[in-house]
Amino acid sequence: MKTKLSRISRIATSWALPATVVVAAAGATLVMAPHAGAAFCDPPLNGTFAAHSDGAWAKTNDVFHDETPAVSTWTATTSCTADFPNCAGQVASNQGWSAPATCQAGGMWYVKRHLDHWEHCGDGTEAPGDQLFYFSPQLTGAPSFSAVTTFTGVDRTVGPSGGCGINKPLVIEIPFQLTKIG
Repeated sequence: MKTKLSRISRIATSWALPATVVVAAAGATLVMAPHAGAAFCDPPLNGTFAAHSDGAWAKTNDVFHDETPAVSTWTATTSCTADFPNCAGQVASNQGWSAPATCQAGGMWYVKRHLDHWEHCGDGTEAPGDQLFYFSPQLTGAPSFSAVTTFTGVDRTVGPSGGCGINKPLVIEIPFQLTKIG
């Protein structure tokens, strides 16, 4: 009986140290996670960018449907806070609009704007839409976060349910790419 107990005690002791290390590592990961997330948003989105919405791969209410490609130039000015891993600022387009830009800990950037006269209805009226660009760094080939020059994501515009007399929102999603040019 004594041999059996000492064997169990040795097994329990041999597991105690690795279990402690695993628990400590998990705790350290949780403590450091908010600051690690900042790396996905940092460096801030600053400079001049070529923005391209690829209409050849557009979806209208989840069905592929060609849309006119949209190409514009954006000037972005953002900053990030060290104590909270978020970034915020402004994007101005050469198409005459500007909108807030934000990035949360996951590294996804968001630029959202409202379009008053987005959907043209058959009866001559118009319905508004909310356009959201969301994109993240294209890390392939970039040696570091600071070297990222391309972001990929989606240009998504949603009209209200009931717009143009149709009891279903119009949703258009277009693949989006943002490339730093200056």
